[in-house]
Amino acid sequence: MSDMITADLVDLDLSADTKEAAARALAERMVALGRVTDLEGFLADVAAREAQMPTGLDGGIGIPHCRSAHVTEPTLAFGRSAAGVDFGAPDGPADLIFLIAAPAGADDAHLTILSALARQLMNSEFTDALRAVGDAGTAAALIRGDETPTPEKGEKGAESAAATASAEGGSQNTAAAPAAASAGTAAATEGAGPETGERPFRIVAVTSCPTGIAHTYMAAESLENAGREAGVELVVETQGSAGFTRLDPEVIAAADGVIFAHDVPVREKDRFAGKPTVDVGVKAGINRPAELIGEVRTKAARGEVTSGSAPATPVERAGEAGEGYGTKLRKWLMSGVSYMVPFVAAGGLLIALGFAIGGYEIKSAPSVLDHFVWTQTDSWAALMFQIGAVAFGFLVPVLAGYIAYGMADRPGLVPGFVGGMIASTINAGFLGGLVAGLLAGGVVMAIQKIDIPKVLRGIMPVVVIPLISTAIVGFLMFVVVGKPIASAQKGMTDWLNGLSGSNAILLGSLLGLMMCFDLGGPVNKVAYTFATAGIAVSNPSDSAMKIMAAVMAAGMVPPLAMALATTVRGKLFTETERENGKAAWVLGASFISEGAIPFAAADPLRVIPSSMVGGAITGALSMAFGATLRAPHGGIFVVPLIGNPFLYLIAIAAGVCVTTALVVVLKGLRKQAQQASAGGSAAGTSATAKEDRQPVAA
Repeated sequence: MSDMITADLVDLDLSADTKEAAARALAERMVALGRVTDLEGFLADVAAREAQMPTGLDGGIGIPHCRSAHVTEPTLAFGRSAAGVDFGAPDGPADLIFLIAAPAGADDAHLTILSALARQLMNSEFTDALRAVGDAGTAAALIRGDETPTPEKGEKGAESAAATASAEGGSQNTAAAPAAASAGTAAATEGAGPETGERPFRIVAVTSCPTGIAHTYMAAESLENAGREAGVELVVETQGSAGFTRLDPEVIAAADGVIFAHDVPVREKDRFAGKPTVDVGVKAGINRPAELIGEVRTKAARGEVTSGSAPATPVERAGEAGEGYGTKLRKWLMSGVSYMVPFVAAGGLLIALGFAIGGYEIKSAPSVLDHFVWTQTDSWAALMFQIGAVAFGFLVPVLAGYIAYGMADRPGLVPGFVGGMIASTINAGFLGGLVAGLLAGGVVMAIQKIDIPKVLRGIMPVVVIPLISTAIVGFLMFVVVGKPIASAQKGMTDWLNGLSGSNAILLGSLLGLMMCFDLGGPVNKVAYTFATAGIAVSNPSDSAMKIMAAVMAAGMVPPLAMALATTVRGKLFTETERENGKAAWVLGASFISEGAIPFAAADPLRVIPSSMVGGAITGALSMAFGATLRAPHGGIFVVPLIGNPFLYLIAIAAGVCVTTALVVVLKGLRKQAQQASAGGSAAGTSATAKEDRQPVAA
């Protein structure tokens, strides 16, 4: 690692007070050594990675990192902050900050070195030594491994050890949990595993993170340490950027349980089917490994196993320990919505094409099973409409089924789908699907907590849980909650149908704000799902189609505005952002709001508010113009299917222009402030010191 970090890349008195300022200060050292070619472009890549998941870890560690085309060679910079910098760790600010820069095409050897550093960070002797070290050269040598971590016994070392102990004692999620806690977890689950004779309980684990540089290997080290403390044989497969070496099939076959700690899909996941499995995010593997080991042993005692399935994504999980109920509920609902949206897009576009070809009377056409003429346009229109209607019929069952899946994994699918179909049958609609999914997931989770006799464990996932949970959910939906929900759904529909004038304009403005708030995130999806639920019927109301039009128009504004801004004032943006701007034209025109995410990640305080203002204007104008839309997706490519298309395009153009103007003005003001600060610097004072005292773009 001698060429990756030197004394010039170490700052033992880092004065930054935000994570953005810290990254900038360390990145400027990389620029000075020629390791980074474009400071702003690199920082944008760092911010985009940080937006995926905070890089703060328990124990006072921050590890901002990314792959970037602006990095010439793998580089590591280290900063030590006396005040601490918030990187989103549960136990508070980080005082040890490692900025890891990897080239876009970094080779396996360099990535292996970086993974070794990540594992070192789980060693308290290593971190204590870095807190006590007195000069940059020694710190660099410690990180390179040229010196053995031997923290000084002086005042600084004692203070560091005390601070570390305090941090560990004050956080319930600390990665390096005390041995007593691990022993307690092991004792609580003693005998919980299957009959294995004298041999210890065996676990195989897989860890992975989006970048595959740091969290992947830190989670592996944390799990292995916890396994040794608990007397468990634990082997980890790290699926990082340097590739992965598959675990021996015999090792997997002999395992008593599996732990997945990942934020990207596990590769070749079916290898681990048929075993008790704990599936969590990668940070859980770092912060609470002893709990995960105890949990997998408990599942083994209950006889729970998994079968082959598609890889899970973070949104599909029931949430991690310590998360609030609101956070868990959001993940459950987003799981259902994420699976529902493709049905909405496919079914809605087919229905819209059927109307465009055959007119609105096509909904009364006879079944194509009985009447289909290859040479008649109306037959093809009827075919598209009827296929789309079938796809739309899956919306509520899929929503309910995958909400339950997000809560209880595969056992939740059957009661969830059945509950969703009942909601459709009794006209409880979208609201009924939400309730059915939550009921199904809750019922299955309750059943799974029951201590089942060993003789019944083998049939629980296949027979007992589906039978009991489906019967309970069906009873509740038909007899208890179904009718009130159907009445509420009807009331909401009637209210929407009655909207007019200023009320409709205010609703359009609110939906526009929501569509542009998080660019494809939960708030955006709430607005989108609200709109698509209104048109997911054979004969949607005029109000529902106006809402759909307003939502799609507002969702197109952010990426189109960023594309326009990079065209008219390119100097305000980095080279990377200008390249992203070219793609944003197509993404925006296709109604893919996520096209603006790279810009929002690099500068959220200017991009997001500007987008929200433009989206609100577009949504309000679309409602005021009375534009309607039956298709739930498609962007400008479904303009022929829009009512009042000319005014609709004017509404989009107005929002795009407003957002562009605001972004240009706000970025221009920031640039002027930075130039004025640099110009007023005293001789010998670096521009970096001045800039660190200015508000830093998030």
